[in-house]
Order: sequence, then structure tokens, then C-alpha cells
Amino acid sequence: MRRKIVSVVIFFAVINLLYGQPAPDYLLRAKALTDTGKPEEALAVLSSEIQKGAGADALIMRAEIFFNAGNTAMAEKDYSASLSSLPGQSNYGLARVYAIRREPAKSIKYLIESLRYENRKNEREIMLEKAFTAIDNTPEWRQFWQNYSFPEEDARLSEVEYYLSSGKVTEAQKIAGEMAGKSPGSTKSLYAKALVDFYLQKYQDVLSSLQPILKQESRNTEYLNLQAKAQMASGNAAGASLTYTRIIETGIADATPYLRRAECYYKTGEYQKALTDINKYLDFYQSSKEAIKMAGKVSIALGDNIKAISYFTRNIELYPLDASCYIDRAGAYFTARSWALASDDYGMSLDLDPGNAEAWLNKGIAVVNTGMTGDACYYFNRAFILGNRQASSWINRYCIK
Repeated sequence: MRRKIVSVVIFFAVINLLYGQPAPDYLLRAKALTDTGKPEEALAVLSSEIQKGAGADALIMRAEIFFNAGNTAMAEKDYSASLSSLPGQSNYGLARVYAIRREPAKSIKYLIESLRYENRKNEREIMLEKAFTAIDNTPEWRQFWQNYSFPEEDARLSEVEYYLSSGKVTEAQKIAGEMAGKSPGSTKSLYAKALVDFYLQKYQDVLSSLQPILKQESRNTEYLNLQAKAQMASGNAAGASLTYTRIIETGIADATPYLRRAECYYKTGEYQKALTDINKYLDFYQSSKEAIKMAGKVSIALGDNIKAISYFTRNIELYPLDASCYIDRAGAYFTARSWALASDDYGMSLDLDPGNAEAWLNKGIAVVNTGMTGDACYYFNRAFILGNRQASSWINRYCIK
């Protein structure tokens, strides 16, 4: 199979919603393999589980991989097999299959059917779907747009999201206000307001708007994600960890909430829980720079500096041209008072990023502690020139005779 697939764009946010438990590891693994450019391995994982009786969620995921690889025959087969269990996603998938095959009547039939279910695609998403460009000049496609009426609130919410993504908050505020005036208290109008408030860093207002929404749609991962981000931004890491747990328990086929929850646990001082979640994520994304760095930070918090250094070394091996990876390990050496090793790593980072004032200062401090006081003055002066005012006290102490 062609390796041109970079990632599978599928309905991970709604897969497994009915189960009320974390997604099985094989779904997380298959998604990770697809995300990291290994669709053939993802297919092998899914096919093995489907043979053992895995349900519609695995079929949908496999169908998406086939579809993105151009294998519409196999995609059609898997979408059809999952129709009774996941009709919304399956019908939409079949609509795309028949669009690619330039069968507009069939495509629109399944598209209309998909719009009967929750988590249906909105007007903007359908318009941007590349598969439908194959039929966008047909009479059937034009008739669909003439006859089908999308909810006005969906279109207005899409406008809010678009304006916020473009940094046009005034326009987004105006539309959100109009939505609230026309449909006060509706889910979409409250969510539009929450999005605008999050952009404006009004996190308590975000949480207030989301509260009634989540009473109605307690398992909606889009709303839950916004709540978790607002909780973290407002300093409520404990609350955010509970929200990420709720996201995980929707059965979403994505390991990212484990990493986000680990960040919450780190902030609340629950380091062992954090490390458990990070290791879970690293089972699927072994080369994740963010996760490896976080594992190092948690290890330091647990008092295991040697383990932390091993994590930071792993990142250096994976990303040898990233200055931040050397700084992370230098910091661990610095904490351990291994001054020469810290100095070497700060030096490597500065070769890659000579504009980092803090790294110049820390290299100077490390050099001082190796006993080479005179050599340190160059580094302190560089730090000061680049704007680090703390360097002045070190210059006064060691460099002014």
C-alpha cells in the first residue's frame, strides 16, 4: 500500500461513545501507527482484531485507512459492515466513496442519510471535503445544495470558529452575540460564546457557558476538551484531570488525553500517576519529544535524576538538532551538580541557538563551578548583552576586578 498517507482523518471523537470506557489499546495503537506514517502496520493491527470479533469502531478506522490509500472497494466493504452500529459515520464514509467513484446519486443518498444522526458533519465541513470535488459540477450536487437546509446555528458557529482562527475576535464576538440574541441558552450559542471567551482568556466565563451544555451532552469530547483547557488555564489542574478522565472514558480512540492528564497530575504533584499516563502514551508514540521531556521532568520530581537524564538523552538521540533537548539534559546535570557535563550540554544548545540568554548564563554558572572563573565571564557578558539582567550580579562578583 502506498505510504503517502500521513494521518487518517476520521471520526475518532465519536468512536466508542456508547461504551463508557477507555478505547482498547489496539485502536490507540492503530491510530498512532497511522499518525506516524505506518498505515500498513495499522491495517495489520486492525485486521487481526477484526478477525477476533472487534466491532464497528475497528471497521470504521480500517475503512478510513483504505479510503485514504485509494482502496475504495475495501473501504466500501468496511463502511457497509458497520452501518447498523455506527450509521452516521458509515453513511458519510460511503458518501465519500461514491463521490470519488463519480456516482453522485449514490453519494448524495448516503450523505443525506448521514445527516440524520448526531455528530453529523456541518455545512462547512461538507463543503471542504475533498472527496466531493469529484461531483461538485453535477446536477445532483447542485440540487442537494438547493434543497437541503442546514441549521442556521451550525453555519454561524462555523463562522465564529473561522474568525477566531483568523484572529478576528471582534467579528466572532458580533456573531456570537447575534446567536445569543436569537437563540438564548441554546447549545450552539453558548458554545460560540465559550469559544470567544476562551480566546479572550475569560476562563471562568468559558466554564460557566459550558456547564449547561455538558449537562445535556456530557460525553461530547469537543465540549469536554474546551472545559479541560479552560480549567488548566485558570489554574484548576485537579479539575482538568477529572475532565480528561471523562474524555478518556468516552472511548475516544486517541492517546492524547492521557498525555494531557499527565500534565495535570504533574501540576498537582501526583507524579506517579503522571508517569503512568506518560508511559501509556509512549507505548504508542515512542518518539514523542513532548512526552519524553515530560517523563524526564516527572522523574526529577520523583527524585530519580539518573532516569531523567536517560529520558533527556533519548530526546537528544532522536532530535540532535533541537537546542531545547540539550538544555533539558543540561538542567538535570545542573541539578545534580555535574558541572562539566552541564557546561557541555549548554554549549551544544548554544551552538544551535546562540540567542538564548538563559543558556549563556547557566553555562557561565556551570563553568564557575568547575573552577574556571575567568572563562565564565565571557558567558555572563553574552547573557547580559542578550537581556538577562541576572547576569549582572555574576559579572560584579567574578568579572570586575
